[in-house]
Amino acid sequence: QVQLLESGGGLVQPGGSLRLSCAASGSIFSINAMGWYRQAPGKEREFVASISRATIANYGDSVKGRFTISRDNAKNTVYVQMNSLKPEDTAVYYCKAWATKPRQPDYWGQGTQVTVSS
Repeated sequence: QVQLLESGGGLVQPGGSLRLSCAASGSIFSINAMGWYRQAPGKEREFVASISRATIANYGDSVKGRFTISRDNAKNTVYVQMNSLKPEDTAVYYCKAWATKPRQPDYWGQGTQVTVSS
């Protein structure tokens, strides 16, 4: 069993910054890559960023150049630094961990709300 706990969400003005954290606990050895998705009202869940254990990162097109994902393997924690935030970044942000075993389900956090508004 793996548990993912997100933190760092909140209300920020356009152009501002937030840093989200996701701490993993439980069967940590079962986790490979980690990352973030987001879902705005009325929209499908959207890929934000991911990072492998070797710290190879990928980003969704809408956040490239503004968001930076990082990982602390010793702390079993993944972060996303979100800069130059826009109202369209408003969403619930979900942490995801990919399982190392292909037949095991991936893990999801409960989500943290990010609201970008004046």
